[in-house]
Amino acid sequence: MKRIRLWLFVVLLFSLVACQQSIPDAKNWPIEDFTFIDQNGQQFGLADLKGKVWVADFIFTRCADVCPPMTANMAKLQKMAKEKGLDVHFVSFSVDPENDTPDALKTYVEKFQGDLNNWHLLTGYTQQDIERFAQKNFKAVVKKPQEGDQVIHGTDFYLVDQNGTIVKYYSGLNDVPFEEILKHIDMLQK
Repeated sequence: MKRIRLWLFVVLLFSLVACQQSIPDAKNWPIEDFTFIDQNGQQFGLADLKGKVWVADFIFTRCADVCPPMTANMAKLQKMAKEKGLDVHFVSFSVDPENDTPDALKTYVEKFQGDLNNWHLLTGYTQQDIERFAQKNFKAVVKKPQEGDQVIHGTDFYLVDQNGTIVKYYSGLNDVPFEEILKHIDMLQK
């Protein structure tokens, strides 16, 4: 009788595990602890995001090409998430901290009707720091050339779970998979 119960328990356990949804091709890249300065001039970091699902990207306010559409797409994703009742935060790391003050970042995102209640715009580090941070944690290139005022950076959106682990990344510029991102956010919250 004990063997039958044990066998039934094992079958039930495997059935429950098999039924759980998981995000395909999850990256599972942990993010190191950080504390930077947000659009309000306040310290903000990984500890503030503990227990929250968030989407991150890399932008700068003097960007001449990819940042405006990326920021518009992030604002659209934020609005769609709100309409679906998803509790998600958004984090944009400036790749031009020398020029992107908290006020400059705030003004920039407000042009795209971004809701700054759950969108955190970060600066307050050196160029070298953000280049290293992006590469080490997000596997993303950030590089400010010697000449000019533009910064080379990726255009992906990164989905981060409640433990500060990057789960997946998606195009943040062209053919943004909004519904897929929202589905994955929802899956993380269940």
